[in-house]
Amino acid sequence: MPDSPRHNLPVEPNRFVGRERDLDDLRELIGETRVVTLCGVGGIGKTRLALRVAAGLVPSFPGGVWLVELARIARPELVEREVAQVLGVAEEQGAPLLDTVTARLRDQRCLLLLDNCEHLVDRSAQVAAALVSACPSLRVLATSREPLRIASELIWRVPPLDVPEEATADAESVRLFLDRAAAAGTRLGPESLPDVVRLCRALDGLPLAIELAAARTTVLSPARIAGRLDDRFSLLTTGGRTAPARQRTLLATVEWSYDLLSPGEQVLLRRLSVFAGDFDLELAERVCAAPPIAADEILDLLGGLVDKSLVLCDGARGRYWMLETIKRYALERLDRAGERGALRERHLRVLCDLMERHFAVEMVEPRQPWSRRLAAARASRGLMDDQRLALDWAAESGNVVMGLRLCRTSTGLLPLGGDVTEIVGWVERLLSLDTGDVPAEEVAHSQAYLAYGLEARDELGRSLEMAGRSLAGLPPDQVFPRCVMHSLMVVVLLRMGRAEEALHHAEDGLALAVGSGDTWNQAAGLAGLSAVALVRGRLREAQRLGEDALARAREHGHRWIMARTAAQLGSVAEARGDLVTAKKQYERAVPWLRELGGGLELARCLARIGRVAALLHEFGVARERLAASLALGRATGQRQGVARCLVGLSVLAECEGDLEGAVLAAAAAAVLRESIGQHAATRRIEELLGRARTKLGEGRTTALWSRGRAIRPYDAARHVLEGARPPAAAPAPAEPVRRSLLTARELEIAGLLTRGLSNRAIAEELVISPATVARHIANIMEKLGYTSRAQIAVWAAEQPRSVQ
Repeated sequence: MPDSPRHNLPVEPNRFVGRERDLDDLRELIGETRVVTLCGVGGIGKTRLALRVAAGLVPSFPGGVWLVELARIARPELVEREVAQVLGVAEEQGAPLLDTVTARLRDQRCLLLLDNCEHLVDRSAQVAAALVSACPSLRVLATSREPLRIASELIWRVPPLDVPEEATADAESVRLFLDRAAAAGTRLGPESLPDVVRLCRALDGLPLAIELAAARTTVLSPARIAGRLDDRFSLLTTGGRTAPARQRTLLATVEWSYDLLSPGEQVLLRRLSVFAGDFDLELAERVCAAPPIAADEILDLLGGLVDKSLVLCDGARGRYWMLETIKRYALERLDRAGERGALRERHLRVLCDLMERHFAVEMVEPRQPWSRRLAAARASRGLMDDQRLALDWAAESGNVVMGLRLCRTSTGLLPLGGDVTEIVGWVERLLSLDTGDVPAEEVAHSQAYLAYGLEARDELGRSLEMAGRSLAGLPPDQVFPRCVMHSLMVVVLLRMGRAEEALHHAEDGLALAVGSGDTWNQAAGLAGLSAVALVRGRLREAQRLGEDALARAREHGHRWIMARTAAQLGSVAEARGDLVTAKKQYERAVPWLRELGGGLELARCLARIGRVAALLHEFGVARERLAASLALGRATGQRQGVARCLVGLSVLAECEGDLEGAVLAAAAAAVLRESIGQHAATRRIEELLGRARTKLGEGRTTALWSRGRAIRPYDAARHVLEGARPPAAAPAPAEPVRRSLLTARELEIAGLLTRGLSNRAIAEELVISPATVARHIANIMEKLGYTSRAQIAVWAAEQPRSVQ
C-alpha cells in the first residue's frame, strides 16, 4: 500500500528565480520559530517564496506540509473550515470545528502554510494562535500584506528583487525577466540588456510586474515596453489564465490591496502620493491632514499602511516611501477623488513654510550652533525633490507668488550645497507667467536669486543686469538680499576686470551689513574688499581684510562663509609667494565644503590646491586635486570651473617639464574664459608664451596655441592628467622641400587633420573612401618622416593657410 501524501503543495508552474539567501534563512528560521509571516505588497512574490520554502521543508515535517489557500474565501468563519478540509478533518457533532482540527494536529510535527491572510487577518490570527498554543510541534508559515500580530510571530518583510545599478544579467530582477521572456518564446541578446535593466528599475523589482512585462516581449521590445511604462496598468495585463483573477493584471493586484484598506487608510494612501519621494511623519501630518482624517490620526493610519506593505519604512531614519507602482495607482485614486489640486496646493504651502524656517536657522538667525545650522541645511536639501514638485505645481497652477517665495528660501538651490544654476530655470519660468498680482518687492527678491544663478552659469552680463534691477527694486529694509546682491556684483565685476566698480559695491554692502549687525554679510563684504585689494596689488591690505573676514565668518559660524574667507586668504598668500600657507588655507576649506556638499566652491578650492601643489612640485597631490576639480566642474556644467582647472593643469604641465602641454591647456582655458566674457589673465599667458617661444620657437608655439584653442577643453585636460606628451617632430629638410613632396590631395588631408577629424570624417568631407584616406596618410608619414597623425597635424598648422 503506497504511503499517504505528506503535502498538498502544487507543482511549480515555472522556474524559481533568485532569493537564494532568503530561502536558506527562512528554512532555518522555521526550525526555530513557531510562526513566520511573509509580509509585502501585492505582487512582491510572497506566495511563490512561501511555496518554495515549504517544498524544501517536506522532509523535515513527518506530519506533513499543508497549504491552506484563503484568497478564495470571503467570510471569517470559513477559515477553520478551509484548514479542516485541507487536513481531511470532518466536523464532529456538538464539538467546535477548531477543537477537532487541534486534536488532529496536537501530536504531529506539521507545517501549516496559510496563504493570503490579509482580507481575513483577524480570524486567521485567532486560528493560528489557537493551533500553535495547543500543538507544540506545529509550525505556521503565513503570507499576508500585514502581520498577524500574535505571540511567537516573526515578521519577514519580503523585499523586491535586486535591481542593478549597471547593465548586468546577474541581478535577480534581470534574471527573472530574461527567464520569463525566454519561456514566452523571446530570446534576448546582450544588446537588449540596458533596456531590460531600465525596465526592472522602473518596475521596482516587483516580480509580478516583471513577469507581466516579460510576457509582452512577444509583441514589444524591452525598449518599447520601457517607453510605455507611464501607462503601466493598461500595459501589464497579460497574466496567466490559471492565475487567480487578482493576479492576472498589475492593476487587479494593487486594487485588491487597496480594497482591503479602511476608509481612512485609503484616504491617506492616495494623499501620500503627492510626495516626490520619501517623507517623514511631520511632513505627512502637515500635508495630508484634512477632513476626513485629522493630524493625530496620521501616525496610526500610516502604521496600518506599513503593516499592509503599501508603504515602506526605514525606522532608523524615520522615513517612509511607496514603490512607484503603488504610487502611480494612488495618484490615479487622488485624481479620481478630485483632491489633486487641493493636495498639491497644500504641499506647496507647507514646503514654503518649511523652507522659510530652515533658511532663517541656517542663514539669518544670529548665534545658532553649527549643528543646528547644518541640520537645517540638510533638511532643506533633503526636500529638494519635493521642492521641485512644488515649484512645478506653482508654475502649472499659476501661483507665482508662492513659487517665487519658495525659490528665495530654498538654500538647496544656492551654492551652499545645491546646483545654483537650477534656480535660473525656475525663476525665469515663474516670471514669464502673469505677475500682475506679485508685489514688486517679491519680484526684486526673485531677481536677486536669478542673478546668483546666472553668475554660476557664467552669464556675467545678464547676471550684472539682473543684480542691478534687483537692487533698484528691493526696499531699504530688505538688508540681507541687498547685501547679497552687492557681494555678487563684486564677484561678477572682478571676473569682468572692472575692479573700481567692484570696490564701490563691496563698500556699500559692508556698510549695510555692519549697520544691521549681519555677520554673514559682514564676512562676505570684507572678503569682497580683500579680493579687490588683491587685484589692485595691495597685498597687506588684502591680508588684513581677509583676516577680518574670516573672523566675522567664525563669529557667524556657517562653514560655507568660513570656507570662502579661508580660500580668500589662500589667494592672498599665493600672491605673496607664500605657497605653503596658501595651500594650508585652501586645504582648511575643503572639509567644510565637503560637509556641505558645495560642488561649485569645492571645485574652485580643489583647483587652487592643485595649482599651488604643482608649484611646490607635489605633483601627485596636484594631479589628484585637479582631476577631482575637473570632475566636479563637468558635473555642474560650469565653464569657469573647467577653465580654472585648465589653468592649474597648464601650471602642472610646465612644472613637470611639458611646456607644450602647458601651452595647449592655457589656450583651451583662454577660449573658455572668452566664451563667458571673463577677463583673461593676459600677463600670465604672455609670460608662458614667451618662455615657450624661447624654447620651442615662434612657429611651434603659435601652432600649439592654435591647436589648444581648437581642441575640446577635456581633451586638453586629459593630455596633462594622463601624462601624454605631444610627439616631437623628427629633423627634416626645409619646409618648401617638404611641401613639394606632397600632392594636392595629401596637402588637403594634412590640413583636415588639424581639425582632429577621423579617417571616416575626412572621407565623408572629400567624398572618398576611408581606406583611401588611410593610404594618403601613410604616404604623408613616409614622405615627411613622421610616425603619427598628431605630428602631421602640428606640421600642417604651421603652414600657410593654403595647406589647411
